[in-house]
Amino acid sequence: MKIYTRTGDAGTTSLVDGTRIAKSDLRVDAFGEVDEASAALGIARASGLAPDLDDMLLQIQRDLFALGSQLADPADRIAGRVEKTALGDHDVARLEGWIDTLESELTPLSRFILPGGERAGAVLHLARTILRRAERRMVALGVVEPALLAYANRLSDLLFVMARVANARAGVPEVEW
Repeated sequence: MKIYTRTGDAGTTSLVDGTRIAKSDLRVDAFGEVDEASAALGIARASGLAPDLDDMLLQIQRDLFALGSQLADPADRIAGRVEKTALGDHDVARLEGWIDTLESELTPLSRFILPGGERAGAVLHLARTILRRAERRMVALGVVEPALLAYANRLSDLLFVMARVANARAGVPEVEW
């Protein structure tokens, strides 16, 4: 199978159900931004994170593929029958558990901090902002399942905490605003 199909040359793309929509459609923006967040997480993973953080990010990248699949499947053609595309309350709870575990390593914040730090920490901050943009697109669609919005929202929180942990473990101090 060739990587190119030429079917998108006129500025459209296919959804899971075969519907063709403009590449400028909010839905394409939403799943494209989820993909962008996953790519940023790939850079963070390539930056030499501790195994526990790397394992979490690998699972999150899988989750983001599921999220993107659901956004590309408005007719629910695959979501109900392909288990790996399902995201639900249990996935949100998993993220919350990771947040609670990682926050135990950190001193509580009393001020805002500027994004940055060591490479992985800075990239995790970037991924968080990309995911927030994807979340805004999902809200603009108005037809996204509440569990998917909750997942995106909680994941943004987790990425913030992970950035702080990556920086703390590297001995890089946070810069307060």
